[in-house]
Amino acid sequence: MDENGSAPEAEDSELHEQLPISGLYESWFLDYASYVILERAVPAIEDGLKPVQRRILHALNEMDDGRFNKVANVVGSSMQYHPHGDASIYDAIVNLGQKELLFDTQGNWGDIRTGDGAAAGRYIEVRLSKFSREIVFNDNTTEWQLSYDGRKREPVTLPVKFPLTLSLGVEGIAVGLSTKILPHNFCELIEASIDILQNKDVVIYPDFLTGGQIDVSNYNDGHRGGKVRVRARIEEEDKKMLVIRDIPFGTTTTSLIESIVKANDGGKIKIRKVVDNTAADVEIQVHLAPGVSPDITMDALYAFTECEVSISPNACIIIADKPHFVGVTEILKYNTQQTVHLLQRELEIKRLALLEKILYGSLEKIFIENRIYRDIEECETFEAVIRTIDKGLEPYKPQFYREITDDDIVELTEIRIKRISKYDGYKADELMKKWQDELAETEDNLAHITRFAIDFFRDLLKKYGKGRERRTEIRAFNQIAANIVAANNQKLYVNRAEGFIGYGLKKDEYVMDCSDIDDVIVFKADGKCLVVKVQDKVFVGKDIIYCAVFVKNDERKVYNLVYLDGKTGVSYIKRCQITAVTRDREYDLTQGTPKSKITYFTPNENGEAEIITVNLTAQSKAKVKQFDFNFADLLIKNRSAMGNILTKYPVRKLTMKQAGRSTLGGVDMWFDPIIGRLNRDERGEYLGNFGASDNILVIYKDGTYELTNFDLTNHYVSNEVLLVRKFDAKLPITAIYFDGGQKIHFIKRFNIETTSLDKKFLFISDAKNSKLLLASTDKHPRIEISLPKTAQSDRLSTEYLIEELVDIRGWKAMGAKLPYDKFKEIRWLEPLAEQPSETVNEIEEQVISEESDSTDDSDTGEVVTDETSGSDEPEEEVAPSQDVADDSETDPEQENTEENKTAKSKKEGKKGTDPKSQLGLFE
Repeated sequence: MDENGSAPEAEDSELHEQLPISGLYESWFLDYASYVILERAVPAIEDGLKPVQRRILHALNEMDDGRFNKVANVVGSSMQYHPHGDASIYDAIVNLGQKELLFDTQGNWGDIRTGDGAAAGRYIEVRLSKFSREIVFNDNTTEWQLSYDGRKREPVTLPVKFPLTLSLGVEGIAVGLSTKILPHNFCELIEASIDILQNKDVVIYPDFLTGGQIDVSNYNDGHRGGKVRVRARIEEEDKKMLVIRDIPFGTTTTSLIESIVKANDGGKIKIRKVVDNTAADVEIQVHLAPGVSPDITMDALYAFTECEVSISPNACIIIADKPHFVGVTEILKYNTQQTVHLLQRELEIKRLALLEKILYGSLEKIFIENRIYRDIEECETFEAVIRTIDKGLEPYKPQFYREITDDDIVELTEIRIKRISKYDGYKADELMKKWQDELAETEDNLAHITRFAIDFFRDLLKKYGKGRERRTEIRAFNQIAANIVAANNQKLYVNRAEGFIGYGLKKDEYVMDCSDIDDVIVFKADGKCLVVKVQDKVFVGKDIIYCAVFVKNDERKVYNLVYLDGKTGVSYIKRCQITAVTRDREYDLTQGTPKSKITYFTPNENGEAEIITVNLTAQSKAKVKQFDFNFADLLIKNRSAMGNILTKYPVRKLTMKQAGRSTLGGVDMWFDPIIGRLNRDERGEYLGNFGASDNILVIYKDGTYELTNFDLTNHYVSNEVLLVRKFDAKLPITAIYFDGGQKIHFIKRFNIETTSLDKKFLFISDAKNSKLLLASTDKHPRIEISLPKTAQSDRLSTEYLIEELVDIRGWKAMGAKLPYDKFKEIRWLEPLAEQPSETVNEIEEQVISEESDSTDDSDTGEVVTDETSGSDEPEEEVAPSQDVADDSETDPEQENTEENKTAKSKKEGKKGTDPKSQLGLFE
C-alpha cells in the first residue's frame, strides 16, 4: 500500500489502459506491413524466391526419390513449413511448374497462352528437375532455422547458384510497395554472368515464354519509371486475313480475342470474324472486311487491342531484411558474386573433406603396415591402448596437416581384423594418389576461383541451354497515331447557320466520314478557327465556312484566304498552315479588329495555289477595277501572320479563275530498316522525292519483288526485305541467285514490266532451296567474287562489270551462269560512274583527235555491302515532280516558273494525302 492507500499494481493497470489507440495501431500496422513484405510478397535477393516458393522447393527436396509426386501430397508437405492455406501453395506450385525450369511436370498443368487452368492437385504430378537439384540445394552451405511450429527446420534462404529471380521473374503486391521483375532469357543470363566475371559491361533485356516482340528502348534497367512495349507477332496471310502467331506477355488468347471483338464492336477496326486455331502453337486468324487495308488494320490492332501492351517494371527485392529498389544489372551482379562465394565454400568443404580422407588413409596405412596394432596386445586398459597407438604414431605426426586427436586414434581401434588381414598397400597408395590429385585440383580451383566460376556457368549453358534460346524478338516499334489508323465509324455533319457540328446531326449537311476519336477543325466567317473533339453534337459558333477532320502536324495542308480588315477596310491575302493547336481555343486568322471577316477561303490538301479574279466596286477610285492574283506569289506563313495587302479599295466579288497546282513539290521519303517503315523524319535511308504517281520497289529475300505506294502505314518486315528503293521503270534490276534445282548460281538483269501494286512476283527459280543472294538497282553495277585458293591458281578475287556478263532480258528469264561455281564470298563494289553526255563539238573533236578516245574507268576501290549497294542515281532523283492537283495540260513556261518558285521552298519530309478541297466563295 502507498501513502494514499492504493495498490501500485492497480495504478499501473490504470495507466496501461489509458494508452492512446493511435500508438497501438501504428505499431501493429508496421508489424503487419513488415510481415507481408518480408514473408509473403517480395523475394529475397539470395535465392530469388518468395517464402512460399522456398518452402515448396524444400518440401520437394525432402520428398525427392526420383519419382513423381502428386501435387496434393506436395501441398500437404509444404504446409508443415508454410503457415497459410493450401490454395496459395497450390497456386505457387502451378506458377513455378508453368515456367518450365525448376520442375518436371506430368499431367494437365494448364496453358499460360490460352489462360486454361491446371487440373486439381490430385491429378497432376511434379518432381524436381535435374537443373534445380544441381543449382538450388546443398545442405552443407544452407543456413537453417526452425519452422513456424518449431517441429522442423527450414532454410533461411536456399544456396542458389544461378540468377533465379531474373530468370523466373516475379510479381507481388505488399503493403505500401509492390515488385515486378520481368523474366529474362536463361542463356543470356549465364552469358552475362560470365561477362561480369570477365569485367565486361553487360546489358540484359526481358524474354517471355509467350514470344512476341518487345521494344526495350525505355527499359531503364528494370528500375521504377521504365517501360517496355510488347507486341503480338502479326503476319499478313493475304489481303483478306491477318494471323496472330505470338501473344504479348501477360495476355491470353482469350483476352486478346475479346479485345479484338470489343474494338470491332466499337468501330475502331473493321473485321468479319476472328477464329482461334491455337493448338501446339498460337494461331488466331483475323478475317478482314472487304476493302479494308491489312496494313492499317495491323496498326489498329496494336493501337486498340491487347496486341500491344505496355509493361512498367519495378524491381524491388529484399536485401538484408529490407526492401530495396535496384536495377536488374545490380541484381545479376549480386547473384553472380554470390555464386562465386557458394562455389568457393563448396570447394573449401571439399578440400577439408579430402584432407581428412588423406589424413585418415595415412593413419590407417601407418597403423597397419607398421603393425602398431600388435603393440596394444599387452595393454590392459583402453587408455593404455590410446597412449600406445599415439606413441607409435609419434614419428609420423609432422607430415599431417593438423594434430592427431584421441578421436582419430579411436577410429583406428575400430578397424576390423578382417580388413587388416586383407589390407592391400598398393590399392591404398592408388586411392591416396587419387585423393591427392583431387586435392591439388581443388586447391588450384580455389586459387583461381573466377576461372572455376566461369567454367561452372559454361557447363550450365552446355547442359541446360539447348531449347532455351530467346523467344521474344527485340526490335524498335514505331509510334502509332490512333486517329490515323482508327476505322471511320462515324459521319461528320454540320449546321453552318446555327454553328453546330457532330455525328448526331443526321438531318444536316454531311461533311465526311470520321472516327469517334478524331479532332475537327472549324473556320468561321469572322476569321476565327478552333479545333474541338468530335462529339454527338457540339456548338462551335455561327457562320461556319469550313470544317474537316484535323490532322496534327500536317505540313502539306495549306489554307488560302482573303480577309477584310474591319478597321481600315483593306483586304489582305495570305497562305498559312495550322499544324498544332490547343483544343477548344479560338485562333484569329485576321488582325482581330471588330467586323473583320473572311471573304475568300480554300483548303488545299497538297499546298495548291490557285489564281483568283478580284472585282472592285464601281464606286471605287481605282483605275483598274478588275485584276487577277496568283496565290503562288505568296509565301506560306503561320496562322498569326497579317498577310499581304491585296487591295485598299472596296471589293465587290472574288472568284477563282484557275485551279492551281501544288507549290510544295514532292514528298521526301526515308526508309527505316530497323522498324521496317517509311517516314518523313529523316530516319534511315533516303529514298528520294515522291510525286503522286511514284511507287516503292521492294525486293524480298525469297526472290520476289513488289510495288507499293508510299503510304506511311505500309509494313515491310525487316528480316524479309533485301532492298527498298524508289521505283524507276528505266532502271534495270540486277540479281544474283542460287537455283536449287540445277545447283548453279545465276545472274540476271531485267526491267519490271508489271504495274500491279501490293502483289508479289517471283523472279528467281521456283525450285526447292532456291534463294536470292544479292540485288541492286544501280545502272552499272560491279561485283567482286572471292575465290578459294587452289594449286592451279593463286588469284583470290575477281572483279566484273555486270553489263559484260549478262544482258537485260524479261523478268521471267533465268539469266546467265556465274563465271565460277565455287566461291568464298560475293559482294557489290562501287558502281561504275555515269559518264556525262557529250556535245556535238566533243564528238567532232573525238573524231579528229585519237587522244580523246581514252577515258579513265579505274575502280575507286570503295566497297559496300549488299544491304547498302543500290542507290538512286542523282540525275534520276531530280526529275520534276508529278502534278498532284491538276492533270490538265499547262503552259510549259508557267510550269517552269512554278517549279522555280517551288525550289525556293523549304524541303522537308512531309505527309502527302490525296487532293481533296472544300471551297467557300463570298461576294
